[in-house]
Amino acid sequence: MCGVIGLYLKDKSLHARLGSLFAPMLLEMTERGPDSAGVAVYREDPLKRNKLTVYSAAKDISWADLASDLEKHSGIHVQFQQCSSHATLSADMGISIMRSWVEKNRPDIKIMSSGSALEIYKEKGLPKNVLKQFNVASMAGSHMIGHTRMATESSVSTAGAHPFSTGEDVCLVHNGSLSNHNELRRRLENDAEISFQTDNDSEVAAGYLADQLSRGSDLRGALEAAIKDLDGFYTFAVGTRDGFAVLRDPIACKPAILAETEQLVAMGSEFRAFTNLPNIERARVWEPEPGIIYHWKNAQ
Repeated sequence: MCGVIGLYLKDKSLHARLGSLFAPMLLEMTERGPDSAGVAVYREDPLKRNKLTVYSAAKDISWADLASDLEKHSGIHVQFQQCSSHATLSADMGISIMRSWVEKNRPDIKIMSSGSALEIYKEKGLPKNVLKQFNVASMAGSHMIGHTRMATESSVSTAGAHPFSTGEDVCLVHNGSLSNHNELRRRLENDAEISFQTDNDSEVAAGYLADQLSRGSDLRGALEAAIKDLDGFYTFAVGTRDGFAVLRDPIACKPAILAETEQLVAMGSEFRAFTNLPNIERARVWEPEPGIIYHWKNAQ
C-alpha cells in the first residue's frame, strides 16, 4: 500500500499556493497509509542561507538554546523557526559544519533534512492530523513530495516516516519493498560513510541516490544506476533543489499516475489525488512506463 504524491509547479505565479494545492492530494491518500505521513517542501531561503530541519520528541525542547549554542560555536548568526515538533535552523555557514555540530553535541535531536531549499516535516498519525500539525496548506514553494505510510517491515515512528533525506537537498518517498537493502546499507555505511537513522529500506534507497549524486552523477544518472542496483518493487518520487523525478521498477507492481499541464506536473498513487488541481481537466494524464525515468527540472 502506502500513498505517494508529488506536485511540481512550472508556473511561478502558483508558488504561493503550493501548500493549499498539495494538502488535498495528501489527504486523498489516507486509506493507503494511515500510520504516519510526511511532506518535503522546496523553498529557497530569502537570504540564500543553508538550513537544517530538525526534530525532537521532547516537549520541553528549547530551539532558541540550540540555535544560540550553534551560534556560539561557529561565530555565525543562527536563526530558528519552530514548526510543532520540528524546527528549521538557518545560517550562512556550510551544511557539513551545521550537521556535524548537531550530530556530535545533540544526539537527542534528529536531522530530517539539510540544504539550501529542502525542508522535511513528518509525524505519526493520520494524514489530516499531520497536515494540520505543520500547517502544510499555508506553505509556499516550487515543489513538494509527500507520503502516507502503511508500515509493513519496520516500526511506526516519526523517524521511520517518509520522506527520507540523506544528502543535501535530495529526498525520496517510496511505495514498495527492496529485497537487497541490508547489503546496500552495509556497503553505503562502509564505503560512503553514510549514517542511517532507521532500519527502513526506503532510507537506504535515499542513501543510495545521495551517494550517486555525491560521486558526480546527475539525478537521471543516479536513477539509471538505481534500476540496476536496487532489487525489489518500488515507485519512487524524488525531489532535488531544482527538479522532480518519478521512477517505477521494471515490473511496475506499484501504482502511479502522472498528470501534466502548462502550469504543473502532478504525481499520485491514484488519480483521485489530482481532482482539486487547477485545469486538471485539460491535463495530459498517463501511467508511467516500467523502468522509465520521468524528470522535470527548473531552468536555472
